[in-house]
Amino acid sequence: MKKAKANTAPPEGSRSTCPIANVLDIVGDKWTLLVVRDLLILGKRRYGEFQSSPEAIPTNILADRLKRLEAAGLIRKELYQDNPPRAEYFLTRKGADLGPVLEAMGQWAVRHIPGVVIPEQIVPAEIRD
Repeated sequence: MKKAKANTAPPEGSRSTCPIANVLDIVGDKWTLLVVRDLLILGKRRYGEFQSSPEAIPTNILADRLKRLEAAGLIRKELYQDNPPRAEYFLTRKGADLGPVLEAMGQWAVRHIPGVVIPEQIVPAEIRD
C-alpha cells in the first residue's frame, strides 16, 4: 500500500485518505459486491438476471446500485432496446479489478463459514470500457 504523506487531503468527496475507507464508500454495503459478483463470475448482464439471484435484491436497491456502480466507473450501461428502454451492464476494467477481492472473500468464507459453496461454473465476464 502506498503510504500517505503528512497533511495529505482526502480525495474529492471522500471522508479520509484511508484506501479501505474509500473502497468501502463505493462497494461497502451488502448489495454492491453481489452485483459485481453476478457480472464478474456468473455472467449476468440484464436487470431481470440480477433479480433472479438467490439473495433477492429489492428492485429499488438494484436500480440504485447499478447507478452508483456506473457513476463510479465500475460498470458500463448499454441500451439494447429503445422502446421500452432496456439495458445490459458490463464491467469496466476498473470493475473487473475487484475480481481478486471477491476471490479472497470467497476463499475466506470457505475456510471459516460452514456450508458455503463456490459456484461450479464461472462464466468469464465481458469487459467493456
